[in-house]
Amino acid sequence: MPEMKDIVKLGIDAYKGNVEKYSIAQSQETMREALIEACGGDTKLNMRKLRNGEYNAAFAIIEQVLGATIMEGLQESDYFNALVEYRDLALGDENLFLVENSDLFAVAEVAPGTQGIRRQRLGGVTEVKIPTKVYAVRIYEELDRILAGRVDFNKMIDKVAESYRVKHMNDIYNLWTTSTQAPFNDTTYFPAAGQYNEATLLTLIEHVEAAAGGKTATLVGTKKALRNLTMTVMSDSAKEDLYTDGFYGYFFGSPCIAIPQRHQINSTSFVMPDNVITIVAGDEKPIKFVREGDPLIITHNAFENADLTQEFCYIEKTGVGIVLAAGRNSGMGRYIIQ
Repeated sequence: MPEMKDIVKLGIDAYKGNVEKYSIAQSQETMREALIEACGGDTKLNMRKLRNGEYNAAFAIIEQVLGATIMEGLQESDYFNALVEYRDLALGDENLFLVENSDLFAVAEVAPGTQGIRRQRLGGVTEVKIPTKVYAVRIYEELDRILAGRVDFNKMIDKVAESYRVKHMNDIYNLWTTSTQAPFNDTTYFPAAGQYNEATLLTLIEHVEAAAGGKTATLVGTKKALRNLTMTVMSDSAKEDLYTDGFYGYFFGSPCIAIPQRHQINSTSFVMPDNVITIVAGDEKPIKFVREGDPLIITHNAFENADLTQEFCYIEKTGVGIVLAAGRNSGMGRYIIQ
């Protein structure tokens, strides 16, 4: 049997359509054959073997491929990569983010030959823990259909992985929206509201950058929100950005990042407001996403269900939070365009 890491890589590459040795169809068949081999050659689940734990190797493959593809999908987002710091922690590892107080010492004028001034000490480091919760999805029949060749491996992992990605991104979006409604974590905060005005936005950017000790500010909003931006002077590259992406890539030197709009779960209402531009500046990515421990698949014996269906429960432990440094190391602003 091939090495586990090679099987997992094949599953991830086939899921992403990034295959070198095989075509996608061949990769699907190779992946199916690997799962069959992991099941001792069985093309359909044997309930007694399932009860005795003889299919654990196959479930281990699916656990690892699912865990990797969920994060692969999240990290394909420019918004996620620009604003979210991701940590994958082993169970029991320290889930702490250290926030350094970057206030400066006060410099006093003294007479020559004297040091009689008040001594100073900065606040040091604040430890912030991101709370995590356990999330699960229960599915049934899927593995049996894969082994029988009735459904390909991509469809199985895609449905579960996409469900988790939607959940994680909605949590990140909701957190991001609520965190900018008021000053957060003692970060210097600058609000503005009214009809769009270039000078107002530039002043807001300068405030945020000054609060962050001169760090370059980034403008974040939905594509519709960023479409409000206009510039008195427009370069050819700005026109190209507008034509290809629908918004300017830079606003007078400040990079712009579009948040892909999403529907609220079981609704056609948007998650993100389309009239808000958030301005952030600082050394750290403000959103922290943590996954603790390894993902897990738990099988449920078909004999325990009245309809004799086979169930599989995929479980992982994750958490999301916002951590911004206090003092001169970060700044945040919000421009509500009315």
